[in-house]
Amino acid sequence: MLSGYTVDLSESGISAMLRLELPLGEVVELRFALPSGPVMILAMVRQRNAFRYGFEFVGSDSEREVLRRTCRDLAVEQS
Repeated sequence: MLSGYTVDLSESGISAMLRLELPLGEVVELRFALPSGPVMILAMVRQRNAFRYGFEFVGSDSEREVLRRTCRDLAVEQS
């Protein structure tokens, strides 16, 4: 298990600051908290810039729907 800090969240992915090196293309299990509760989803490492990594979600449709709703709700709250 590896801890990190999320930087950005979208319906299709997330970026995080990590202390360990991950290879591009590797599929990892991500666990993080949203206002609606905890999420566990699979994601592929797509980008790396120093310690900042970009992950593309590859999880199930039900997990992606939770993320879609959360992003929509957060966007409405900020406008």
